[in-house]
Amino acid sequence: MDAERIRAYLLTLPHAVETMQWGANLVFWVGDKAIGGKMFALVNLDSSDGRERNKPGPVISYAAGPQRYSELLEIEGVIPAPYMARIYWVAVERWNIFRTTEWEQELNAAHLLTLNKLPTRIRTVLAMSPTQQKRLIVDRRKLLAAKAAAKAH
Repeated sequence: MDAERIRAYLLTLPHAVETMQWGANLVFWVGDKAIGGKMFALVNLDSSDGRERNKPGPVISYAAGPQRYSELLEIEGVIPAPYMARIYWVAVERWNIFRTTEWEQELNAAHLLTLNKLPTRIRTVLAMSPTQQKRLIVDRRKLLAAKAAAKAH
């Protein structure tokens, strides 16, 4: 497994959206961030192979949930996610920790866990047609940009 194959898989999940944030990190959301979507996985592109000692940090972090968190931490190469362990996220140090089907199961579970925790108002937006969602997202981004501009003055 590698970052590009993980990315391709994550983008097949319902309502999955990606952003590039915090340097070279691909962040995957359930629902667009502009409408209150929530992160469920983060791929660190600076650590794309995870084998070199001088590469910083884990290759991927994702939501594990309280039930799975402790079990995953027993696997060598799986650690508490920096900055997000308190919300039961794990970080994986190398791509070869799991087989492809296991990666898909882990990340599908992270996606589902996050989707199920979304507030009703966000789930209502996700149930809209793609055209309605897109219009709402564009309007919301305009509003957020206007608020940011007003705050800057």
